[in-house]
Amino acid sequence: MSPPPPLVIHNPWEQLRQFTPARIALGRSGVSQPTQPHLAFQLAHAQARDAVHLALDVAQLRQDLERTGLAGASDCLLLESAAGDQLTYLQRPDLGRRLSDASRAAIKAESRRSTTRAYDLALVIADGLSAQAVAQHAPPLVAALMRRLVAETWSMAPVAIVRLGRVAVADEVAERLGARLVVLMIGERPGLSSPDSLGLYATWMPRVGLNDAARNCISNVRPAGLGYDEAAARLHYLMTEMRRREVSGVALKDETTTEPGALTASRDNFFWGAAADTCFACLTALYAVGLGLVFL
Repeated sequence: MSPPPPLVIHNPWEQLRQFTPARIALGRSGVSQPTQPHLAFQLAHAQARDAVHLALDVAQLRQDLERTGLAGASDCLLLESAAGDQLTYLQRPDLGRRLSDASRAAIKAESRRSTTRAYDLALVIADGLSAQAVAQHAPPLVAALMRRLVAETWSMAPVAIVRLGRVAVADEVAERLGARLVVLMIGERPGLSSPDSLGLYATWMPRVGLNDAARNCISNVRPAGLGYDEAAARLHYLMTEMRRREVSGVALKDETTTEPGALTASRDNFFWGAAADTCFACLTALYAVGLGLVFL
């Protein structure tokens, strides 16, 4: 009597999973997913939903920024967008791009108190679609950036924390503060493998009405993605070049390089070995079958 078939049929490409958090080569149980990958998917989906709806703890964030030694962190501006509440923020992205009337009044009052009428840099931190990303990664990233700016001359506007903010809200904040350059740190839309991804946006001469072509973006800042030091190095390069060339967005490319060999793939990597040829051949065959063709 032959032994019963295994409950889970493993995928032959399972070794690829060590190179990506993507859900590939999960295997099967009959015609369905195995229980463990199915539960992992449900957990990731729940974490992504929680990240979207989690409110930003502004008081804790301010304390964490103070610990980094950021000048003026204790007196940062606490602002909010015109969305007003989380539901409206999710349903009306346009309102998340503009400040509320109360926030505009707060900036105006700050400008009256300040003796500085123009700044080199405005730092804006917004919850975006993942307050978790901001709470976890903004303070250490600020610390890494400040280590690079400490020996340089940058006049900084008061730090602004914006609740329910979208990317473009930083343009209005910086324009009203009189800053020539704005750096926005914002929680990115959660994915099923990254509910805590932080995005950075840098814009030269920000003003209301700019589109994404005027911004430079650095994405996926987190320990499992782009590390704090490398993100700070790339951001510092962009800031320096924006001030020197007086441009940003599509007119300015990120020409930074990583440490020698940091991005050089090892020959031990799956994609550089003999298995790569096999993988490519399999993909070619699948493509051919899909088109009803035969490759000889």
